[in-house]
Amino acid sequence: MIYLILSVVFSTSLFVIFKYFNIYKVNTLQAIVVNYLVAFTLGMFSANTFNELTTIIHQSWFYGAVSLGLLFVLIFFVMAMTAQNNGVSVASIAGKMSVVVPIVFGVILYDESITVLKVIGILIALVAVYLSSIKEKESTVNAGLLFPVLLFLGSGIIDTTLKYVETNFVSLDDVDFFSGSLFGFAAFFGMLILLVKQLISKEKIEKKSIVAGVVLGIPNYYSIVFLIKALQNKNFESSTLFTVNNVGIVIASTLVGLLLFKENFSKKNKIGVVLAILGIILVTIA
Repeated sequence: MIYLILSVVFSTSLFVIFKYFNIYKVNTLQAIVVNYLVAFTLGMFSANTFNELTTIIHQSWFYGAVSLGLLFVLIFFVMAMTAQNNGVSVASIAGKMSVVVPIVFGVILYDESITVLKVIGILIALVAVYLSSIKEKESTVNAGLLFPVLLFLGSGIIDTTLKYVETNFVSLDDVDFFSGSLFGFAAFFGMLILLVKQLISKEKIEKKSIVAGVVLGIPNYYSIVFLIKALQNKNFESSTLFTVNNVGIVIASTLVGLLLFKENFSKKNKIGVVLAILGIILVTIA
């Protein structure tokens, strides 16, 4: 349980950092690439595997790590496009509701239990995510559904792939090495994208983006590490864990927004938080 709590804490801190990115006008793409490099370094340092980098290609989880690294970068851009075209609330809702995807695959691939209480709890949790995230002043009537749908599916595929690779290929001793490698491949693909953008727009690397990337990279790395460690706890089914994790992040992010950034907290948001707690209880005891 402690790993799950830590995953929620570090994941929530990412939203706080992104909020400050906007306040201080940080170049998000540059910071993201630096963040991946920092997370990669942390992973290799934690696992003490710098001298084993040449063995990555021979690891059983190599192709999974490459795929996830690419997905990390692509879904980040989809998230940015969703926020720009459909609004921040829609981006948040689409990302968090993606918990449905790993839950469905958990039942199909791992023969995990599905009870009436669990179904009710999951449905309540999804409604809670929507109500907790929605901002009534934002309008997305004229925006298309392409990017929200891609974000929903992409985020769900990342969680599902992470669970599959962790279950079948990652040993307990390899968590740090695997996690660091994920970010290493994400950094590689991110730098390719940044290089193309540099060639097209001649954009200069900003010092504050480098600093921001370092600040982002540390909690980003540990949010993944603790999620993987939580997934390795056989007392929790992945469907339960992903639901509790995602809803926990929504609750924590909502409270941080209210207390730290003085964001509006509507009746719908309050109802969402209450339903989220109820959903977590139902899914956990099911």
